[in-house]
Amino acid sequence: MDQEPQLSSTTASTATTTATLADPAIEQAVRRALADHGRLTVDAQDVASIADLYALGLSSHATVNVMLAVESELDVEFPDSVLNRSTFATVESIVAAAELAS
Repeated sequence: MDQEPQLSSTTASTATTTATLADPAIEQAVRRALADHGRLTVDAQDVASIADLYALGLSSHATVNVMLAVESELDVEFPDSVLNRSTFATVESIVAAAELAS
């Protein structure tokens, strides 16, 4: 009998908890920066937090502008250790980096 794998209740609650930890103010700052500087092919407010931003039009040049806008709005500085392509691949990863910087 083939059975679908199921998440344990611990794994499910951890996943839920992780999803709710992001600071909404930081996420909105990231989405505003993406809307203003990301050159996305879709509205930044409608992008799923785990969607591939590069597939949606984000370029390396636009990434720098998004980073600078987030830093300016939140009065933070991204640490050198997070300045890589994967940090800016999703809204979720940018928010996590901004939270680390604050």
